[in-house]
Amino acid sequence: MTAPIKTLIVDDQASFRQAMRALLELESSVEITAEAADGDEALRLTALHMPHVVLMDLRMPLMCGVEATRQIRATHPEIHVLMLTSFDQEEDVFEALRAGASGYLLKNSPTAQLVEAIKIVAAGQTYLQPSVATQVVAEFNRLSQSGSLSIEERRIASLLSQRELEILRHLMRGMSNKEIATALSLTEGTVKNHMTSILDKLQVQDRTAAALKARDLGLG
Repeated sequence: MTAPIKTLIVDDQASFRQAMRALLELESSVEITAEAADGDEALRLTALHMPHVVLMDLRMPLMCGVEATRQIRATHPEIHVLMLTSFDQEEDVFEALRAGASGYLLKNSPTAQLVEAIKIVAAGQTYLQPSVATQVVAEFNRLSQSGSLSIEERRIASLLSQRELEILRHLMRGMSNKEIATALSLTEGTVKNHMTSILDKLQVQDRTAAALKARDLGLG
């Protein structure tokens, strides 16, 4: 039996934390290790409990979710952060992803979608709310039309094969390796191998960073 995913809930509203705990405690695949009311407490409880996933609110007193995410990822890169918020403005999304968040989900999402997002993020992959993924792709397209890439950026982009570009574009839609494999009629192992090559060529450490780098390079 697979061990449950240890999860820390971070939100300044006690009622929301309690509701999340009640819902997720019904899921055998998720184990709630603790709750935090702000970013400062999130840092302390993360170090204490070492969860697999942190469900992070965006706007909180003392320390916002973006800064807490940045510090958690800097000190514990093996821990994944899933932003769980009411806000889906473009600037919020990109700021969270730049801070190291592995996923972005709205609070009104169905429980099944939340659990799936937790599983995907815990596996080291990226999960984006569909509406958020649409914004990311739109920004991709905007940058690709700007023609403002440097010579070095064009050199890096030229290293990617056509297949790797296809995989990157699916990644930016918030798709998991398994979903990409199905969409492109590949095995999941083949997609993982391509993803390793993509990370190496883009000189980044994870899928989220690859998506952001690809966006900056206008590869959408």
